[in-house]
This record gives sequence, C-alpha cells and structure tokens, in this order.
Amino acid sequence: MKLWRKPLDADDWEPPKGKIYIIEERCKGCGFCEEFCPRKVLEESDKYNSRGYHPPEVVNPDDCVHCELCELICPEFAIFVLDAKEMESKKPKKKRGKGGGSKKTSQKKKSSKKQTSKKTKKGGRK
Repeated sequence: MKLWRKPLDADDWEPPKGKIYIIEERCKGCGFCEEFCPRKVLEESDKYNSRGYHPPEVVNPDDCVHCELCELICPEFAIFVLDAKEMESKKPKKKRGKGGGSKKTSQKKKSSKKQTSKKTKKGGRK
C-alpha cells in the first residue's frame, strides 16, 4: 500500500511489535478478538477446548502492532498481549551456584553479635 502522505521521520522509527498469548481453556469462542483485530492477526482454530469452543489462534504474529484491542474486547480475559521488545530484554537470570549466598548470611550473623555486645555494655548486665 502506497501512502500519499508520509511523515518526515517515518524511516527513523518502526511500529511496536506484540506477542499474543491465548488462555485456551478460558476462551468461550465469541470471536470478538478475531473480528475486531485491525491487522487480522487472529483466526478461529479447528481444535476445541474443554468447554467445546474453538479458541482463536495466532496466524500472522509479525503483523501484531501491540494495540491490545483483542485484550480489551475479550469478555473472558482469555487473551493478553505483551510488548515483544520487553520480552526480549527480560531474559531469565542465571541461578547462582552453591555457596552464592553464604557471605551475606555470615555478615548478618557478625553484625547481630556486635549489636548484642553493645546492649550489654549500655545496660550494665552480662
């Protein structure tokens, strides 16, 4: 589609991308998300959920512009959209090996001993 009018900085930015998640068991097959998606990203699937409805499936994931209209219009809250860039930046953290937290616990024990010794000096009791 050729635009007859284009913003001057249109080449400097790219449209946002979204990743659609569907909770199939919650869906009641109303089709609102499929009908009102401006980019026609969703379609009715051939499979059934446990309620006997056809949940939607993501057909064109690259066309999603993260408008969240499907999320807002779903009466059962069975669909949600996350920003694709945020998902890429949030990688799972690596777990520490054994002994990774032992230094902190030993420092806490030392500080608690110092506090108890100060209390005994101030109070005069031992």
